[in-house]
Formats: sequence, C-alpha cells, structure tokens
Amino acid sequence: MQDKDWFTHSIPPPDQQSGEAALERQATLTKPAGSLGRIEALAVHLAAMQSALRPQSKPLGIAVFAGDHGVAKEGISAFPPEVTAQMVLNFLGGGAAISVLAKRAKAQLCIVNAGTTRQDGYPEPVIDRPVGYGTRNFLEESAMTMQETLAALVLGRSVMDEYLTQCQIVVGGEMGIGNTACASALAAALGVAAVSDLVGPGTGLDEQGVFHKQSVIEKSLARIGDQPDPLRILTELGGYEVAALAGFYIRAAMLGITIIIDGFISSVAALVACKLNPDTRAWMLFSHTSQEPGHACVLQALQADPLLSLGMRLGEGSGAAIAYDLVDAACELHNKMATFDEAGVSDRD
Repeated sequence: MQDKDWFTHSIPPPDQQSGEAALERQATLTKPAGSLGRIEALAVHLAAMQSALRPQSKPLGIAVFAGDHGVAKEGISAFPPEVTAQMVLNFLGGGAAISVLAKRAKAQLCIVNAGTTRQDGYPEPVIDRPVGYGTRNFLEESAMTMQETLAALVLGRSVMDEYLTQCQIVVGGEMGIGNTACASALAAALGVAAVSDLVGPGTGLDEQGVFHKQSVIEKSLARIGDQPDPLRILTELGGYEVAALAGFYIRAAMLGITIIIDGFISSVAALVACKLNPDTRAWMLFSHTSQEPGHACVLQALQADPLLSLGMRLGEGSGAAIAYDLVDAACELHNKMATFDEAGVSDRD
C-alpha cells in the first residue's frame, strides 16, 4: 500500500447474514426476548463484524498516540506542553489510567510517539516514530504540511499493521496538551457546530480561559476560510496524534476489526476518518459521552449512540477501555448462555 490515497479504498461492510444468524441465536437463549437490551444488540453487531455466529472479544489491542501542538503557546491549556512527554513516560511506567485499564483487560498496549516536542527519544517499548516535534501554531499558519499529514495517517496504519492485526477489537487513545483546542477547531471546520458549542475546559480551564480558547479557534478558522476538503482541514488545524488516530481507524476497518471509540478527541479523529473514508463508520462502536461539551455535537454528527455516560473527560482511550467490559460481557452472554432446549426450559410458546 504505497499510494498516497490508500485511506480512500473501499471497505466491505459487516456481514449481515452472520448478524441475522446471531439474532436468531439470541431468540433461543434462556431469557425473554430483548431482556438484555443493548447487550444483545452488541453481540449481534460483533457477530456481523466478525462473520461469526459466536463473536469473540479477545484479544484487545490499545494504541495511544501522543503529539504536541504549537497552538499550546497561546495559553489554551491549564497544563504546560511538557506534560505530554511526561505522560508518555507515565504510560510506560504503568501509572496512567489507560495503563491500569489495559493491564486489567489483559490488552496489548502500544504507546506511540507521533510527534511530541521531546527530541531525545523514548525508551522501549514506546513506538518512537515522530512525524515532527510538535505541530506549528495553527493560529498563525498551517499546523502541518500535507506531507506530514499523509505521514501521520500512514503511522496510524503502520501501528495497526505491525502490532495489532491479531486483535478482535481495538481502541485508539491520545495524549497531547492542546488537543482539545485542535479537536474543537477541526469539528467546527468540518461543520459540526459553532465554536461556542464545541469549546470546553479541556484539562481544566476556567471560564475566562475557555473564552480565550474560543477566540483563538475562531481567529484560526477565519485564517483558513471555508475549506471543503477534509484532508486540507486536517492539515491546517490537526495534530500528529489526531491524524495518526484517523489512519489507525481506517486501517482497522479495512482489516475488518471492531473499533471502540473513546471521548472527544478520539471521536473527532473518528469523524475525520469517516470524512476521508465513509465506509469506516460501520466498524465503530462508541464508548461514552464525554463531559467535554463538544463531544455530544460530534457524536450527533456521527449518528452515534454511546454505551455509557459517566462524566469522564480524561482521554487516553480510558472511556473505551471501560466500555470494553460491556462488549466482553455481551460476547460471554451470547456464547455461553444455554438455549431453551439445552437447559430443558419451556419457552413462551
């Protein structure tokens, strides 16, 4: 796959016949029809994705992409930019939320330096392949060059291909000081909603800080004007980790692997992926509704119905890792519950 338009290639949809067969199995299990609600629908959806009567939830793969943002110098985050690199080391040391959750789920965790400002590298097993050392300030100029955007998309594809092709389900996470501003700008430029409806506190801005962040994004949107091309929008306003996530999602869909989408930034990356290749959408499950106000707008644009609403806004893939427990339970129930005949239980007929 050397062509630069690889991410636009057609992706087959999930297997409807397998989904219908799984639905028929659900009707034979020892419970009133529909009594497990969306857990039943999850199992049926996974069966269609895997072309299998009895879908599997393991192994789980999690890839967390880290990148820094030049716009952070505008004071749009409550934390300084050096926190991105520090958190990569925290992921590595097992002290971050996603590290704990990945261990709990027995998941394969890939930590990817897509482009932090740290130039002396990271110890293994960090996948240290920076596209650049932080993007440019999109208030003043394009955040990335087109070459960098394409390279970041390929990075996401490569992580999928090299590390996680044996997984049944994957989660994409992100880390990058300034990336809620990036996500808000991308969502606004892609026509999701007005900037004022999308901008939130991110890492903990106060009301004045949120207003300042909104102003920076509005000026940035005025700089680029109306852009119909999502790839150009990603180049102007995106981040290395956001573009890599989009490439990761598209490649997972191409491989027929179920994707659990995390919170606000991950959902904006999912939106970008779907703009670049609409076929990707059929392979996505949405984990939760973030407390970040723009997330609900992005979910609506994606016609997504998330599984949970827990007031989370951490990122890292943490909400998706928690929602994975529901997906895992859905598979276990679908596969291991007895049928009426097996249990010798009379059904309603």
